[in-house]
Amino acid sequence: MTTEPTGPTGPAEPTRPTEPAEPTGPIGPTEPTGPAASEGPTREPAPKQDTTTHSWLRDHSELGVCALLLAIGALVLTDALTMSVDIAQRGPIGPRTVPFVVGSALLLVAVLLAVDVLRGGRGEAEGGEDVDLDEPADWRTVLLLSGVFLATAVLIGPLGFPIAGALLFWGSAYALGSRHHDRDPLIAAVLSLATYFLFDNLLGVPLPGGPLMGVI
Repeated sequence: MTTEPTGPTGPAEPTRPTEPAEPTGPIGPTEPTGPAASEGPTREPAPKQDTTTHSWLRDHSELGVCALLLAIGALVLTDALTMSVDIAQRGPIGPRTVPFVVGSALLLVAVLLAVDVLRGGRGEAEGGEDVDLDEPADWRTVLLLSGVFLATAVLIGPLGFPIAGALLFWGSAYALGSRHHDRDPLIAAVLSLATYFLFDNLLGVPLPGGPLMGVI
């Protein structure tokens, strides 16, 4: 068995050409040092967002209420002007009078509020109400009021508005906690008769009179 000679007389490995060393110093690439090195590559500043519009809208948020009032007023006026009056109008006051007045008042309030807001007027922040959120809902009152409304809707046809309206006012007062049994029925009867007289005689809106049709 022959062995390959080693040492100076053995086969020499081919030498690789040496790469030129990267120059350093003043003329070579230098790494940034100091705070700039830790921050990494510099980025272009992001364009500033225009917050002027958002700030103006936030400071004049009450204009949303003005727009809502304006829309409701326009809707009420449109409904009043396009209302078909099939009944005979008695005097200068008809079914269109009340919605026309309400719609005009809503438009006027919306304009005045918008002017006040644009002049710098701001609404005062409301104080927190003394409400215990841990208390359960008063379902008894809700059920009583619902029953009173349903009973009025059922009885207004056979009994008429004067009697059904009196039951509505009296029942609502009882459900909300009033226990003046000697005073509440009288107040309810007066309110019901006044409402019936206002709509039936003054506004020309007929309401069912029931058994009292020939009396009142």
